[in-house]
Amino acid sequence: MYRIAVAFVLGSIVGLAVGSPAQRLQPLGDLFVRLLEMIIVPIIIFTLIMAARELSPANLGKIGGQVVCLYLATTAVAIAIGLGVSNLIEPGSSVTLTSGSVNTQQAPPLGEQLFSIVPTNPISAMAEGNILAIIFFTLVFGLGMTIVRAEAEPDSAVRSGIDTLFETAEAGAEVMFKIVWGIMEYGVIGVFALMASLFGEIGIEALRAYALLAFSLAFAISLQISIVYLLVILRGLVGASPLAFLRGVKEAMVTALSIRSSSGTLPVSMSNADENLRIDDGVYGFSLPLGATINMDGTAMYLGIVAVFAANIADVSLTLAQQFSILATALLASIGTAGVPSASLVMMTAVLTQVGLPLEVIAMIAGIDPLLDRLRTMNNVVGDLAVSTVVGKWNDAIDLTAGVWVDDPSEGGSVPSETPTD
Repeated sequence: MYRIAVAFVLGSIVGLAVGSPAQRLQPLGDLFVRLLEMIIVPIIIFTLIMAARELSPANLGKIGGQVVCLYLATTAVAIAIGLGVSNLIEPGSSVTLTSGSVNTQQAPPLGEQLFSIVPTNPISAMAEGNILAIIFFTLVFGLGMTIVRAEAEPDSAVRSGIDTLFETAEAGAEVMFKIVWGIMEYGVIGVFALMASLFGEIGIEALRAYALLAFSLAFAISLQISIVYLLVILRGLVGASPLAFLRGVKEAMVTALSIRSSSGTLPVSMSNADENLRIDDGVYGFSLPLGATINMDGTAMYLGIVAVFAANIADVSLTLAQQFSILATALLASIGTAGVPSASLVMMTAVLTQVGLPLEVIAMIAGIDPLLDRLRTMNNVVGDLAVSTVVGKWNDAIDLTAGVWVDDPSEGGSVPSETPTD
């Protein structure tokens, strides 16, 4: 990804230096976009089936149900915040993209958007690229597999067949990630070409669009963390100190900022939950690994912001129905987003395709994605730990008299330390 960042910078410099002749490089960038389009459907199917496997009936008891519902709720709020902030700041409004294809003129009304989530023909939905319908069917199919597997006899052919399907999906996902790696290797050329073409056409004004995009994400994340996690969840639902919580998760936050991977941060997150936040392992042992798989608040928020960014540079206005479609697609797509660096670039194709916005935008922002990805990953990790804390509180599975919860300066004094009992 850092080579793509270098290609981003060099392409921008070439475009500014050469001017309009740099647009002749556009076909090299168009090939990169077509390669991204090629992998949309298979990667959605494989990754969502893998995510559904984590939601087995055995795990979805009282605690599991609370965790999943909270993850979905915080993600939906994150997307709404991202859309609200980007509509207010309007990143990309100073730039007009003329080379990308746009197909948002005949967006259906909101009611039709809701019904279209359920496909009448899943195969047709895949052929037509109806992303919401594909995601819905894949999740239903994956959950159906987990239920049938749980009900089947241990040595039955049915259970063996479902295990084979899950293993096939896992293998397919690994293959797709390898293909993504290859595409991103070519992306060095594709991003260079698209940046040269963009800056050759628009000039220095494009830098303002990138600055507003980065600011929109940073501002939206600050709202999500301060209001949703700290004020509503920690102060409101847990009744604990937000500052104490931040002290307890600081190692996980720093790690997430450093390595840009929710999955890679998982050992640190679990250590913080256990030693600092004093959450029982029966809660965090389920909530944190699941969160690293399906809870991508920062990623989902970013998908919404990029959609508005793409609409602005394509000079189109998104209707309420289209923004609802973005929210629904980003919410469902985030479930299948791998907790690895810059995985959101792949899921971004699903969101933009759903509302007919140009995929060239993905290549345009790929160069600055490593920086923005750090912020998104940190948001994801903090969200996982905040949800784990409140679920621990609701189930008497957290010790608020030990760890970071004592001697908290934000409470105006110290609380006598008690020795926790195991």
